[in-house]
Amino acid sequence: MIYPKNFESKIGFDEIRTIIRSHCLSNMGKEKNDATMVSADIDEINERLAQTREFRRLTEEHDDFPLNFFFDVRESVARIRLEGTHLEEAELFDLRRSMETIEQMVRFLRRTEGDEDTSFPYPALARMTDDVQTFPNIIRSIDRILDKFGRIKDNASDHLFNVRQELARTEGSISRTLNSILRAAQSDGLVDKDVAPTMRDGRLVIPVAPALKKKIKGIVHDESATGKTVFVEPAEVVEANNKVRELEAEERREIIRILTAISTEIRPYVKEILHSYVFMGNIDYVRAKAETAKEMKAIEPTVERRPHIDWIEARHPLLERSLNKQGKTVVPLEITLTDEKRILIISGPNAGGKSVCLKTVGLVQYMLQCGISVPMSERSKAGVFANIMIDIGDEQSIADDLSTYSSHLMNMKNMMRQANGKTLLLIDEFGGGTEPNIGGAIAESVLKQFCKKKAYGIITTHYQNLKHFADSNQGVINGAMLYDRHEMRALFQLAIGQPGSSFAIEIARKTGIPEEVIADASEIVGSEYIQSDKYLQDIVRDKRYWEGKRQTIHQHEKTLEQKIAHYEHELQELERSRKEIIRRAKEQAEDIFREGNKRIENAIREIREQQAEKEATKRIREELKAFEDGVREAGGKDSSDEMIERKMKQIQERHERKKKRKEEKLKNEGNTQEKKPTLFEQLTAGKPQKEEFEKGDTVRIKGLTTVGKIESTDGKMATIVFGDMRTKMRLERLEKAKANTSVDKNEDRKQQLGFAVSQQTRSAIDSRKLNFKQDIDVRGMRGDEALNAVMYFIDDAILVGMSRVRILHGTGTGALRQIIRQYLASVPNVKSFRDEHVQFGGAGITVVELE
Repeated sequence: MIYPKNFESKIGFDEIRTIIRSHCLSNMGKEKNDATMVSADIDEINERLAQTREFRRLTEEHDDFPLNFFFDVRESVARIRLEGTHLEEAELFDLRRSMETIEQMVRFLRRTEGDEDTSFPYPALARMTDDVQTFPNIIRSIDRILDKFGRIKDNASDHLFNVRQELARTEGSISRTLNSILRAAQSDGLVDKDVAPTMRDGRLVIPVAPALKKKIKGIVHDESATGKTVFVEPAEVVEANNKVRELEAEERREIIRILTAISTEIRPYVKEILHSYVFMGNIDYVRAKAETAKEMKAIEPTVERRPHIDWIEARHPLLERSLNKQGKTVVPLEITLTDEKRILIISGPNAGGKSVCLKTVGLVQYMLQCGISVPMSERSKAGVFANIMIDIGDEQSIADDLSTYSSHLMNMKNMMRQANGKTLLLIDEFGGGTEPNIGGAIAESVLKQFCKKKAYGIITTHYQNLKHFADSNQGVINGAMLYDRHEMRALFQLAIGQPGSSFAIEIARKTGIPEEVIADASEIVGSEYIQSDKYLQDIVRDKRYWEGKRQTIHQHEKTLEQKIAHYEHELQELERSRKEIIRRAKEQAEDIFREGNKRIENAIREIREQQAEKEATKRIREELKAFEDGVREAGGKDSSDEMIERKMKQIQERHERKKKRKEEKLKNEGNTQEKKPTLFEQLTAGKPQKEEFEKGDTVRIKGLTTVGKIESTDGKMATIVFGDMRTKMRLERLEKAKANTSVDKNEDRKQQLGFAVSQQTRSAIDSRKLNFKQDIDVRGMRGDEALNAVMYFIDDAILVGMSRVRILHGTGTGALRQIIRQYLASVPNVKSFRDEHVQFGGAGITVVELE
């Protein structure tokens, strides 16, 4: 790959390296970061990005990934390649902990989802462990000689154990002797009361005043900095201290022997161990990249093989970082380079963001090809360029005898020589640094060469001829950095498709240049140029206006689509509701038919019992057959609403005609018998008139045969006496019954009848009481269905004498609970009602106490 000198510093990649480096846990990760090179290998780039992507996901899904003990002991391990060398205790302890971390990381990344599943949850990270070895045997060997604090254990060898035992005994003897001497000296007033033995040069001594040092026989080893204290080793412990020195030397020799032995065990695996630390450094670097990506809100896009740029909301990471510290936000960049539009010519005002746009593309593309996450939208697409060449800033050199323009020409020469279809050119102020006319002409000629080479590029310029060149040449497109002419400020937004104005006159006027100078400059450059620049500004303004309109229309279209989808959903729901209503109507029609059939059969039975004429029976059966045909025809499987209505109307008309014929027949025959309603009239008649009940009326409960008398009424409730039992009940549950008015029955017959009625009532109540359940479940019912069920339930509970019942209505919206409790509040026999205990259902169940 071809990059000019100082490329990374020019685009700001050095600072990106510094940021990643700050997140590394070890020198190994920092070295990997510093050594990372840009790549044009698409597989390598995607692999690097996949590693970062998976590590970010890993840290989100798990919090037990081992990230401790990243110790760099490579130098120490490399040293023991020589025979006879050994690791020190601290080095061995760091090696043990870091090797355990490597083993845990490898085991974590190689584990699969299940026993049968052989795939890895993080495949790119798992591939990093392919040739990494772990050393559990070495870790166990180290654990045999080191304790948890990293010190050699007493039992690391038998000889070391004996040496340390003898050393402890000798030091204890010295301590006891010194304490005895010290107490005697304190009692003689030679030493202060608060003085204790201390250590000097590895020997236990007693601190005494200089004037009294001759009072204690021994060797003076040292004195304090002030000279007010000398340290005397009593003669009684000199030999013992000498023995301690010998034992410590022996201990050290044994420790070195143990460390040499374990180093000899490690030596054959030095190469593999060093390679495992390369893996640890790579993991550290990937983790640092993941942390940087999280900090920059960056992503890891899938990079395609062909060179192209299609970025949405791309941001310069360093500029965004700087603006965030100031409480500002960066303006995202949307840019596209394709086979049809390879070179983008960006124009616009000074300080309008052209150079920032150029550097953003250079830095982001370079980061991408280094395998580093980039700050852009996930909808972005990216490609790979074999060469990235840049010409930014002043490259003049006194040593090389190069002027600013000469340095630009040298860069142009190299670019024309090396550019191809996989090259990305980034040129700032193309053709600048010399006389405008010739500079613009040379720049246009060079641009033609770039087009012939089919190179990709982003070029900033102020030259009008380059703007016109972009309009008239295929593969080149204009772009403008937008500028608010009313507020006189740059918007830092790139608009692709039209050239930008430099706004030189406006900017000069804003900075306070005298109007006379501005007018003179306008006259010098000519009115045509001023007008063309003005037209260009108007075009930019109009484009922004229509772009806003387009966005508004797009938003309205989106809203309209949502409303259409909503209405279509509503229509589907209405259609489903219509079908459900038809289904219920059919079921109701079937119920009507079955009920009508029962009534007709009862009528026929009654006629037969009364020895009615066969003609009447035949007539009733004909009416039954006509009604059955009408209902079945109207409730056919494929009938529509209109068909059902039409069939019902036909049935109605047919029965009206039959009714008229029957009336005419009866009239002609002079039949004075009372006309009975037809079957259709019975079944299609409205609800029966509400019966009025008064005190003393003979009534019975609907569905039962036992009769009783009303003792009193109170609104919708009545007190009824059934034999020797009195109960309260709603009037709608009752119907009138015929009283036994026969006068030819004697009193005994009346008493027997009353006793039979009482026994029958008691039997019915006992039967209901045995079958009565204290709970009723109305969940899922409509309001009217639930209320009707509760009314009958409460009446039955009162009838059978229940003191407490429960109603299961659920919580839901609370509608069922409300209407049920409103009804309960109106029932006189209801003493109270409340929510069930929270452990048994809470507000979803109402407990009712009855009198």
